[in-house]
Amino acid sequence: MTTKEKYTQVPDPYSWEVPSVGDARFTWEYDEGRARLLSLYQKGKDKQWDAQSRIDWSLDVDPTNPVGVPDEFQGLFGSPAWEAADEKRRTEFRQHNAAWSFSQFLHGEQGALICAAKIVEVVPDMDAKFYAATQTMDEARHVEAFSRFLQEKIGMVYPINKNLSALLQDTLNDSRWDMPYLGMQVLIEGLALAAFGVQRDLAAPDSLAKQLLAYVMQDEARHVAFGRISLKDYYAALTDTERDEREEFVVDACYLMRDRFRGEEVFETLGLNVKECAEWVDHSPLMQQFRAHLFSRIVPIVKDIGLWGPRVQKAFQDMGVHDMADSNIDALMKADEDQAESLDQSHAEMAARVLEVDAAIAAGAS
Repeated sequence: MTTKEKYTQVPDPYSWEVPSVGDARFTWEYDEGRARLLSLYQKGKDKQWDAQSRIDWSLDVDPTNPVGVPDEFQGLFGSPAWEAADEKRRTEFRQHNAAWSFSQFLHGEQGALICAAKIVEVVPDMDAKFYAATQTMDEARHVEAFSRFLQEKIGMVYPINKNLSALLQDTLNDSRWDMPYLGMQVLIEGLALAAFGVQRDLAAPDSLAKQLLAYVMQDEARHVAFGRISLKDYYAALTDTERDEREEFVVDACYLMRDRFRGEEVFETLGLNVKECAEWVDHSPLMQQFRAHLFSRIVPIVKDIGLWGPRVQKAFQDMGVHDMADSNIDALMKADEDQAESLDQSHAEMAARVLEVDAAIAAGAS
């Protein structure tokens, strides 16, 4: 069986060739490096994990609601389409929404895999090449894990969303070495962290979805830190024209990402009125709150790396997320890492308890 058999609509063409430009850069300096980045590289090596063994794939998952999201968090909840639907139809909504969301996570992770490999090629410094190499392995693991979750547990896959593909194309088509950092490390990864976090926090403590999202987020927290370290010093030295170009890219990308979460493909697949459903989602108070939360990681990072001109601030004010600029991004990232460590500790304690019980049973039998 192939993924093609799981798609709601088979992508045509079935592979996507994106022209990628930029010089491959070699450096002959192998010793000198930034301490923070080398420390992050060491952490990246220490924190490698196996998606086959760290996640308990034997856990049962309800394919119609794999995270266990309350109906209030469905995009169409309360809409005329939702109210007119019987329980069977609402179950369809739930499964397709989950499949669509996790499919975009999957495709985004493949984009991250390709961008991380490109960063190894184009970045001028060896310390950044070292870390980007560990991230490339991380992203391969994420693609593996999300693909398995979709195919084995949900049983349905959606094609890549047009807004996500547009952003990936813009990122890969740019010849400047810093753009894969900005497009992927700061914007796409920053948004993914927030989206993963919403799902992770809704999932049951012992669920497969909780494990998958928590462990992926542990990696992503390092990836975003990599982008911040690499870009902050470089952007401080940009000319006004160069900074304006990057800020224009940030604004355009953020609007694309905001509109990415409408889920029009779901409405179309289920035979709903796409325009009416999209308008409902756009004006739903819950969806507006969710969209604002999606930028909780991006806004403070964009400010931190120095892309904080009037155009960027106006865009964030328009989206209602400007107040997030002073959020403690380090505390958010630390909390993401702690959740994964806490899951590991709980699993270790449970495994030790099982061994104790087995030993007691064996002793009683003898």
